[in-house]
Amino acid sequence: MSYNRILVTGGAGFIGSHLVDELVKEGFEVTVFDDLSTGRIENIRHHLEKGKIRFIEGDVCGRKDVEEALEGVEVVFHLAAITSVPYSIRHPKVTYEVNVDGTRNLLEACLHGNVERFIYVSSCAVYGEPEYLPIDEGHPTNPISPYAESKLRAEELCMKFHEDYGLKTTILRLFNVYGPRMRGGQYGGVIMSFFERLMIGEPPVIYGDGGQSRDFVHVLDVVSAAMLAFRSDRAVGEVFNVGSGVAVSIADLASLVMELFGVKGVEPIYMPARIGDVRYSCADIGKLRMLGYEPRFHIRNGLSSLLRCLRLKRMSCRLE
Repeated sequence: MSYNRILVTGGAGFIGSHLVDELVKEGFEVTVFDDLSTGRIENIRHHLEKGKIRFIEGDVCGRKDVEEALEGVEVVFHLAAITSVPYSIRHPKVTYEVNVDGTRNLLEACLHGNVERFIYVSSCAVYGEPEYLPIDEGHPTNPISPYAESKLRAEELCMKFHEDYGLKTTILRLFNVYGPRMRGGQYGGVIMSFFERLMIGEPPVIYGDGGQSRDFVHVLDVVSAAMLAFRSDRAVGEVFNVGSGVAVSIADLASLVMELFGVKGVEPIYMPARIGDVRYSCADIGKLRMLGYEPRFHIRNGLSSLLRCLRLKRMSCRLE
Protein backbone atom coordinates (compact mmCIF):
# COMPACT_ATOMS: atom_id res chain seq x y z
CA MET A 1 0.00 0.00 0.00
CA SER A 2 1.18 3.52 -0.79
CA TYR A 3 1.36 6.06 2.03
CA ASN A 4 1.55 9.81 1.70
CA ARG A 5 0.71 11.55 5.00
CA ILE A 6 3.35 11.14 7.69
CA LEU A 7 3.74 12.36 11.27
CA VAL A 8 7.18 12.79 12.83
CA THR A 9 7.06 13.27 16.60
CA GLY A 10 10.16 15.04 17.82
CA GLY A 11 10.52 16.28 14.25
CA ALA A 12 12.21 19.55 15.24
CA GLY A 13 14.96 17.66 17.07
CA PHE A 14 18.39 16.52 15.96
CA ILE A 15 17.47 13.20 14.32
CA GLY A 16 13.83 14.00 13.61
CA SER A 17 14.60 17.12 11.59
CA HIS A 18 16.96 15.19 9.30
CA LEU A 19 14.23 12.60 8.77
CA VAL A 20 11.79 15.43 7.95
CA ASP A 21 14.30 16.74 5.39
CA GLU A 22 14.29 13.39 3.60
CA LEU A 23 10.51 12.94 3.74
CA VAL A 24 9.92 16.42 2.32
CA LYS A 25 12.54 15.81 -0.37
CA GLU A 26 10.68 12.65 -1.41
CA GLY A 27 7.36 14.50 -1.66
CA PHE A 28 5.48 13.25 1.42
CA GLU A 29 2.95 15.38 3.28
CA VAL A 30 4.68 15.82 6.63
CA THR A 31 3.37 16.92 10.02
CA VAL A 32 5.96 17.74 12.66
CA PHE A 33 4.89 17.38 16.29
CA ASP A 34 7.29 18.70 18.92
CA ASP A 35 7.10 20.38 22.33
CA LEU A 36 10.35 22.27 21.57
CA SER A 37 11.86 21.30 24.92
CA THR A 38 14.98 20.15 23.10
CA GLY A 39 13.90 20.50 19.47
CA ARG A 40 14.46 23.79 17.68
CA ILE A 41 12.32 25.61 15.15
CA GLU A 42 15.55 26.58 13.35
CA ASN A 43 15.96 22.92 12.35
CA ILE A 44 12.75 22.97 10.29
CA ARG A 45 12.34 26.69 9.55
CA HIS A 46 13.33 26.26 5.89
CA HIS A 47 10.37 23.88 5.41
CA LEU A 48 7.96 26.07 7.36
CA GLU A 49 8.81 29.17 5.34
CA LYS A 50 8.17 27.30 2.10
CA GLY A 51 4.92 25.80 3.40
CA LYS A 52 6.31 22.29 2.98
CA ILE A 53 5.24 20.95 6.38
CA ARG A 54 2.56 21.33 9.03
CA PHE A 55 3.92 22.07 12.50
CA ILE A 56 2.08 21.43 15.77
CA GLU A 57 3.64 22.36 19.07
CA GLY A 58 2.40 19.90 21.64
CA ASP A 59 3.04 17.23 24.25
CA VAL A 60 2.87 13.49 23.52
CA CYS A 61 1.18 13.08 26.89
CA GLY A 62 -1.63 15.44 25.86
CA ARG A 63 -4.57 13.59 24.29
CA LYS A 64 -5.94 16.58 22.36
CA ASP A 65 -2.49 17.56 21.06
CA VAL A 66 -1.87 14.04 19.79
CA GLU A 67 -5.30 13.71 18.18
CA GLU A 68 -4.76 16.98 16.32
CA ALA A 69 -1.32 15.87 15.13
CA LEU A 70 -2.67 12.51 13.88
CA GLU A 71 -5.45 14.00 11.79
CA GLY A 72 -5.29 12.32 8.36
CA VAL A 73 -1.95 10.64 9.14
CA GLU A 74 -1.15 7.16 7.78
CA VAL A 75 2.38 6.64 9.12
CA VAL A 76 4.02 7.69 12.39
CA PHE A 77 7.74 7.99 13.09
CA HIS A 78 7.88 8.33 16.88
CA LEU A 79 11.07 10.05 18.05
CA ALA A 80 9.72 12.38 20.75
CA ALA A 81 11.40 11.38 24.01
CA ILE A 82 13.64 12.34 26.87
CA THR A 83 16.94 10.94 25.62
CA SER A 84 19.55 11.91 28.21
CA VAL A 85 20.75 9.22 30.62
CA PRO A 86 22.02 11.76 33.21
CA TYR A 87 18.71 13.67 33.04
CA SER A 88 16.74 10.43 33.47
CA ILE A 89 18.71 9.58 36.60
CA ARG A 90 17.85 12.99 38.06
CA HIS A 91 14.23 12.90 36.82
CA PRO A 92 13.08 9.25 36.51
CA LYS A 93 9.36 10.01 36.94
CA VAL A 94 9.25 12.62 34.18
CA THR A 95 11.29 10.33 31.93
CA TYR A 96 8.80 7.49 32.41
CA GLU A 97 5.81 9.76 31.82
CA VAL A 98 7.14 11.12 28.54
CA ASN A 99 8.79 8.00 27.14
CA VAL A 100 6.27 5.37 28.26
CA ASP A 101 2.96 7.08 28.99
CA GLY A 102 3.48 9.40 26.02
CA THR A 103 4.09 6.44 23.71
CA ARG A 104 1.00 4.67 25.06
CA ASN A 105 -1.07 7.80 24.48
CA LEU A 106 0.16 8.02 20.90
CA LEU A 107 -0.43 4.32 20.19
CA GLU A 108 -3.98 4.47 21.57
CA ALA A 109 -4.76 7.51 19.44
CA CYS A 110 -3.38 5.71 16.36
CA LEU A 111 -6.04 3.00 16.77
CA HIS A 112 -8.80 5.61 16.47
CA GLY A 113 -7.34 7.18 13.34
CA ASN A 114 -6.06 6.04 9.95
CA VAL A 115 -2.55 5.08 11.06
CA GLU A 116 -1.27 1.83 9.55
CA ARG A 117 2.50 2.01 10.13
CA PHE A 118 4.25 2.96 13.36
CA ILE A 119 8.05 3.20 13.44
CA TYR A 120 9.36 3.55 16.99
CA VAL A 121 12.85 4.95 17.50
CA SER A 122 14.39 3.20 20.48
CA SER A 123 17.93 2.86 21.80
CA CYS A 124 20.75 0.36 22.19
CA ALA A 125 20.63 1.33 25.88
CA VAL A 126 17.97 -1.36 26.35
CA TYR A 127 20.71 -4.02 26.09
CA GLY A 128 22.64 -2.74 29.10
CA GLU A 129 26.15 -4.13 29.60
CA PRO A 130 26.61 -6.61 26.74
CA GLU A 131 27.13 -10.30 27.31
CA TYR A 132 28.80 -10.59 23.89
CA LEU A 133 29.86 -8.38 20.98
CA PRO A 134 28.73 -7.35 18.49
CA ILE A 135 25.21 -7.05 19.91
CA ASP A 136 22.48 -8.59 17.79
CA GLU A 137 18.75 -8.07 18.20
CA GLY A 138 18.44 -11.33 20.10
CA HIS A 139 20.79 -10.16 22.83
CA PRO A 140 19.16 -10.13 26.30
CA THR A 141 17.85 -6.75 27.42
CA ASN A 142 19.09 -5.44 30.77
CA PRO A 143 18.56 -1.66 31.06
CA ILE A 144 20.70 0.05 33.69
CA SER A 145 19.25 3.58 33.67
CA PRO A 146 15.74 5.05 33.91
CA TYR A 147 16.11 6.19 30.31
CA ALA A 148 16.95 2.69 29.09
CA GLU A 149 14.17 1.16 31.17
CA SER A 150 11.64 3.61 29.72
CA LYS A 151 12.68 2.83 26.14
CA LEU A 152 12.30 -0.91 26.72
CA ARG A 153 8.85 -0.47 28.29
CA ALA A 154 7.81 1.64 25.30
CA GLU A 155 9.10 -1.04 22.92
CA GLU A 156 6.94 -3.61 24.70
CA LEU A 157 3.90 -1.37 24.26
CA CYS A 158 4.60 -1.06 20.54
CA MET A 159 4.83 -4.83 20.12
CA LYS A 160 1.66 -5.34 22.16
CA PHE A 161 -0.26 -2.98 19.88
CA HIS A 162 1.12 -4.84 16.87
CA GLU A 163 0.18 -8.26 18.20
CA ASP A 164 -3.17 -7.37 19.80
CA TYR A 165 -4.52 -4.73 17.42
CA GLY A 166 -2.67 -5.24 14.13
CA LEU A 167 -0.85 -1.90 14.12
CA LYS A 168 2.12 -2.46 11.80
CA THR A 169 4.99 -1.59 14.10
CA THR A 170 8.77 -1.53 13.62
CA ILE A 171 11.38 -0.81 16.31
CA LEU A 172 14.73 0.79 15.52
CA ARG A 173 17.38 0.54 18.24
CA LEU A 174 19.78 3.38 17.54
CA PHE A 175 23.36 3.27 18.70
CA ASN A 176 25.35 6.51 19.27
CA VAL A 177 24.08 8.98 16.68
CA TYR A 178 26.10 12.04 15.67
CA GLY A 179 26.02 14.70 12.97
CA PRO A 180 24.84 18.26 12.21
CA ARG A 181 22.23 19.73 14.61
CA MET A 182 23.23 17.39 17.42
CA ARG A 183 22.64 18.69 20.90
CA GLY A 184 25.42 20.21 22.97
CA GLY A 185 25.58 21.43 26.54
CA GLN A 186 25.05 19.52 29.76
CA TYR A 187 23.01 16.72 28.23
CA GLY A 188 24.82 16.46 24.91
CA GLY A 189 26.77 13.39 23.83
CA VAL A 190 30.49 12.72 24.08
CA ILE A 191 31.28 13.97 20.56
CA MET A 192 29.75 17.40 21.11
CA SER A 193 31.35 17.55 24.55
CA PHE A 194 34.78 17.04 22.97
CA PHE A 195 34.05 19.56 20.19
CA GLU A 196 32.77 22.22 22.58
CA ARG A 197 35.81 21.89 24.84
CA LEU A 198 38.30 22.10 21.98
CA MET A 199 36.51 25.07 20.43
CA ILE A 200 37.27 27.12 23.54
CA GLY A 201 40.84 25.84 23.79
CA GLU A 202 40.24 23.31 26.57
CA PRO A 203 41.21 19.60 26.49
CA PRO A 204 38.44 17.00 26.17
CA VAL A 205 37.11 15.38 29.34
CA ILE A 206 36.84 11.58 29.42
CA TYR A 207 34.63 9.93 32.05
CA GLY A 208 36.20 6.62 32.99
CA ASP A 209 39.52 5.23 31.71
CA GLY A 210 38.78 5.81 28.01
CA GLY A 211 38.75 2.10 27.25
CA GLN A 212 34.97 2.03 26.96
CA SER A 213 33.74 1.73 23.37
CA ARG A 214 30.79 2.99 21.36
CA ASP A 215 29.29 2.41 17.93
CA PHE A 216 28.96 5.88 16.39
CA VAL A 217 26.48 6.14 13.52
CA HIS A 218 25.95 9.24 11.39
CA VAL A 219 22.49 10.78 11.46
CA LEU A 220 22.11 10.47 7.67
CA ASP A 221 22.75 6.73 7.94
CA VAL A 222 20.02 6.61 10.60
CA VAL A 223 17.63 8.37 8.20
CA SER A 224 18.53 5.87 5.49
CA ALA A 225 17.75 3.00 7.88
CA ALA A 226 14.43 4.55 8.93
CA MET A 227 13.34 4.95 5.31
CA LEU A 228 14.28 1.36 4.47
CA ALA A 229 12.30 0.06 7.44
CA PHE A 230 9.33 2.24 6.49
CA ARG A 231 9.29 0.89 2.93
CA SER A 232 9.78 -2.79 3.73
CA ASP A 233 6.93 -5.16 4.57
CA ARG A 234 9.59 -7.43 6.08
CA ALA A 235 10.23 -4.81 8.75
CA VAL A 236 6.73 -5.06 10.22
CA GLY A 237 6.74 -6.58 13.71
CA GLU A 238 10.55 -6.58 13.79
CA VAL A 239 13.37 -4.97 15.77
CA PHE A 240 16.50 -3.63 14.06
CA ASN A 241 19.81 -2.35 15.33
CA VAL A 242 20.91 0.87 13.62
CA GLY A 243 24.64 1.46 13.91
CA SER A 244 27.86 1.47 11.93
CA GLY A 245 28.95 -1.99 13.02
CA VAL A 246 32.30 -0.55 14.19
CA ALA A 247 33.39 0.00 17.81
CA VAL A 248 35.51 3.06 18.69
CA SER A 249 37.06 3.55 22.12
CA ILE A 250 36.47 6.90 23.80
CA ALA A 251 40.23 7.41 24.10
CA ASP A 252 40.64 6.84 20.35
CA LEU A 253 37.71 9.16 19.69
CA ALA A 254 39.40 11.91 21.72
CA SER A 255 42.65 11.41 19.80
CA LEU A 256 40.83 11.58 16.46
CA VAL A 257 38.90 14.72 17.39
CA MET A 258 42.08 16.45 18.60
CA GLU A 259 43.80 15.46 15.35
CA LEU A 260 40.95 16.96 13.31
CA PHE A 261 41.23 20.16 15.35
CA GLY A 262 44.98 20.23 14.75
CA VAL A 263 45.69 20.04 18.48
CA LYS A 264 49.06 18.54 19.47
CA GLY A 265 50.72 17.84 22.81
CA VAL A 266 47.47 17.97 24.76
CA GLU A 267 46.20 15.17 26.99
CA PRO A 268 42.52 14.62 27.84
CA ILE A 269 41.32 15.18 31.39
CA TYR A 270 40.09 11.97 33.04
CA MET A 271 37.16 12.01 35.45
CA PRO A 272 35.31 9.20 37.31
CA ALA A 273 32.96 7.06 35.19
CA ARG A 274 29.32 8.15 35.16
CA ILE A 275 26.43 6.13 36.57
CA GLY A 276 24.31 4.46 33.91
CA ASP A 277 27.03 4.27 31.23
CA VAL A 278 27.76 0.84 29.75
CA ARG A 279 31.39 -0.05 29.11
CA TYR A 280 31.20 -1.63 25.67
CA SER A 281 28.81 -1.27 22.77
CA CYS A 282 28.88 -2.32 19.12
CA ALA A 283 25.99 -3.20 16.82
CA ASP A 284 25.53 -6.28 14.74
CA ILE A 285 23.78 -4.72 11.72
CA GLY A 286 23.38 -7.91 9.70
CA LYS A 287 19.60 -7.95 10.06
CA LEU A 288 19.27 -4.36 8.83
CA ARG A 289 21.62 -5.10 5.93
CA MET A 290 19.02 -7.60 4.73
CA LEU A 291 16.77 -4.60 4.03
CA GLY A 292 19.54 -3.01 1.93
CA TYR A 293 21.20 -0.91 4.60
CA GLU A 294 24.87 0.01 4.29
CA PRO A 295 26.38 2.81 6.40
CA ARG A 296 27.99 5.48 4.21
CA PHE A 297 29.89 7.44 6.87
CA HIS A 298 33.13 6.28 8.45
CA ILE A 299 33.79 7.96 11.80
CA ARG A 300 36.66 10.07 10.39
CA ASN A 301 34.79 11.54 7.44
CA GLY A 302 31.63 11.89 9.51
CA LEU A 303 33.45 13.91 12.18
CA SER A 304 35.26 15.98 9.56
CA SER A 305 31.93 16.87 7.99
CA LEU A 306 30.45 17.76 11.38
CA LEU A 307 33.41 19.98 12.23
CA ARG A 308 33.04 21.87 8.94
CA CYS A 309 29.34 22.42 9.66
CA LEU A 310 30.03 23.74 13.16
CA ARG A 311 32.76 26.08 11.94
CA LEU A 312 30.54 27.44 9.17
CA LYS A 313 27.74 27.98 11.68
CA ARG A 314 30.03 29.90 14.03
CA MET A 315 31.29 32.04 11.14
CA SER A 316 27.70 32.76 10.07
CA CYS A 317 26.82 33.83 13.62
CA ARG A 318 29.75 36.24 13.69
CA LEU A 319 28.73 37.75 10.33
CA GLU A 320 25.18 38.30 11.56
